[in-house]
Amino acid sequence: MTVLPDDGLSLAAEFPDATHEQWQRLVEGVLRKSGKDVSGTAAEEALSTALEDGLTTRPLYTARDAAPDAGFPGFAPFVRGAAPEGNAPGGWDVRQRHASADPARTNEAVLADLENGVTSLWLAVGPGGLPVDGLEQALSGVYLDLAPVALDAGDQAAPAARELLRLYEAAGVADDAARGTLGVDPLGHEARTGTAVDLTAAAVELARRCGERHPGLRALTVDALPYHEAGGSAAQELGAALATGVAYLRDLAGAGLGVEEACAQLEFRFAATADQFLTIAKFRAARRLWARVAEVAGAPAAGAQRQHAVTSPVMMTRRDPWVNMLRTTVACLGAGVGGADAVTVLPFDHSLGLPDTFARRIARNTSTILLEESHLARVIDPAGGSWYVERLTDELAHAGWEFFQEIERAGGQAGALRSGLIGDRLAATWAERGKKLAKRREPITGVSEFPLLAERAVEREPAPATPAGGLPRVRRDEAYEELRARSDAHLEATGARPKVFLAALGPAAAHTARATFAANLFMAGGIEPVHDPVSVNTASAAEAFAASGASVACVCSSDALYAEQADEVAKALKSAGARQVFLAGRGEYADIDAYVYAGCDAVAVLTSTLDLMGVAS
Repeated sequence: MTVLPDDGLSLAAEFPDATHEQWQRLVEGVLRKSGKDVSGTAAEEALSTALEDGLTTRPLYTARDAAPDAGFPGFAPFVRGAAPEGNAPGGWDVRQRHASADPARTNEAVLADLENGVTSLWLAVGPGGLPVDGLEQALSGVYLDLAPVALDAGDQAAPAARELLRLYEAAGVADDAARGTLGVDPLGHEARTGTAVDLTAAAVELARRCGERHPGLRALTVDALPYHEAGGSAAQELGAALATGVAYLRDLAGAGLGVEEACAQLEFRFAATADQFLTIAKFRAARRLWARVAEVAGAPAAGAQRQHAVTSPVMMTRRDPWVNMLRTTVACLGAGVGGADAVTVLPFDHSLGLPDTFARRIARNTSTILLEESHLARVIDPAGGSWYVERLTDELAHAGWEFFQEIERAGGQAGALRSGLIGDRLAATWAERGKKLAKRREPITGVSEFPLLAERAVEREPAPATPAGGLPRVRRDEAYEELRARSDAHLEATGARPKVFLAALGPAAAHTARATFAANLFMAGGIEPVHDPVSVNTASAAEAFAASGASVACVCSSDALYAEQADEVAKALKSAGARQVFLAGRGEYADIDAYVYAGCDAVAVLTSTLDLMGVAS
């Protein structure tokens, strides 16, 4: 083995330092080749990506993109982690969710999970989950001194918590060995259902008991998932969680608990998405924001936020659900790197109903692989020090604080919920995001991009109905799911899907790219593309269309061939009965009815096309 001498040699000594301005000039040259004549900061902005909350991701971050000092892990402001050792010895808590209403079925699943890598349980109790009196059977055979339990019981939180505490006593679990979360969250329940419940007395009682006898238990949960699932942005999720946490602090402090005692009774739940850097920054920003609240309340050392990450239900798709495994893997990575204490990976079939054994196994093994094979937990705050991540954390914290202040001005979390302020803000954010989804600026693999019409549907037993009546629950795939459902119903009624004829002009080299683009776009709406024959011309287009069984057509080729043949081929297609003729690309042609291109409103195009075809909605 050759070892370089330690003589102070710098491997970069022969290279001059590059400046930011030099990089900008190189960017200008590249952009000019693509037809954009911009310079200086405008050139850099042309490569930037706009995020929600007014944030922007730039193409280059350097040391001049300074952010506030993140401090050290385990010390205020806790950006780099709530504990000095990071997530926890051995990594984050692998927490599996169970939402079956059948105690026996839940017990079977719980035991299988705990035997195969899961380290804590998250149980839905009450409407949408187990009956309170089913907890004992569901947890039969579970070593409650080893497996923490987190409850999600809505308006049944108080009786569910008391039942769990009874089970701890009946099992002989020492007071200091009981661990988990009792899940009292009245504001979260109100966000879900629109119904206010007064759980203040129960929250105080349970908080006192946990503080005095069960240091490993937390009485309250600050669940930000209702705001995420209603279409909220990362900053809105942070702001709503912060306002909820402050409301609970006020309740507990008003009942006589100290700030340190009150902070120790809260666990925060956030969504982790497939945007890994935004997820990392969100969990880091959440800790910074809560540390600021604790500091203002006079207890800076109590600001270490306990975090539970859940892979985003909004991103989960019903079509091609296998892709959800990839989404949840990235989300789990983001949550773990971001410093979450517990991570729940939702099974890939979550949107279809109750998960099967295979889906639960893949969900728990996602964390296992990241921890045991990728060793993510061996480095504390691995993203720390990245100029991009530190800057994004800082910007997201400011945006979250701004939304928190808006909520406080509206009377706090309860007042902002009841006045409609939170719902209105979340709806506006989702409407903007919906435009990106419709235009496929935010692609959904297997749904809006590369859909598979011939896929075999994955069927699951329906999950118990979840409480509703409050904020809506949105899904990224919902607009496309409605279109595909129309196509499925048409297939069942007629034996065939609605079809579009791809009139490809010229050789494969000329038409393949646009024919592939058009085929993917129409399949996203459940419209089957017919590309047979491979190529047509003015003379053969009408006969080929008539044989296709389609009622609309799309001309696909190069701009040069469009100039020569598009109008004549369109006339031929219409003479053969085409109700509408599309062209893949842009331009102005007298006999073309509509155009499909990158950035067009795919949902609007597909909806109007199905309407024209007479496919029932």
